[in-house]
Amino acid sequence: MLTRLIAISTLVMSSGFVFGLPDVPAAEEPLVASKTASLYDFTMDDIDGKPVNLKEYHGKVLLVVNTASMCGNTPQYTDLETLYEQYHEQGFEVLAFPANNFGQQEPGSNAEIKGFCLTKYSVTFPLFSKISVKGSDKHPLYQYLTEQSPFPGEVEWNFQKYLIDRSGNVVDRFHHRTKPLAPEVVKEVERVLAQK
Repeated sequence: MLTRLIAISTLVMSSGFVFGLPDVPAAEEPLVASKTASLYDFTMDDIDGKPVNLKEYHGKVLLVVNTASMCGNTPQYTDLETLYEQYHEQGFEVLAFPANNFGQQEPGSNAEIKGFCLTKYSVTFPLFSKISVKGSDKHPLYQYLTEQSPFPGEVEWNFQKYLIDRSGNVVDRFHHRTKPLAPEVVKEVERVLAQK
């Protein structure tokens, strides 16, 4: 009899069933937002509306910048172009994303933005179509940069800069007032470029 009771007890414990208690389903796993692996998961439209898979920039060092044409920081285009020309042959790219989130300082169309950048600042680095970098319509690229990167926090103004290494990792962020040729920016760009 004792052997039979032990056998039943073992069966009950292994099945997880308890007498007298209702059959309650196991608690569901909480839903977690999927995390983006890197910048390379995004395809963005360039300033002419052509899709560009950011995987094309694998192996390059990137400076991702939200830009505007009518901002006090707009002259930073000059320094961005200088930085781009100085380090481009070493595998450096500037990716400019126009945005109208701050003071309505980028109200124009993509064609107008492109014309302005080429005529006024002679930029040769890649320009992308206008997106939102803040608010309820924030583009997923900037959701990644501001929420999932090692440098979380909202974009504060035009010309905030994110430095991306050759593997697509965000390795630094620079304030909108920090000029592209500031010593701390140049030093970091050179450091990341030196990593093969």
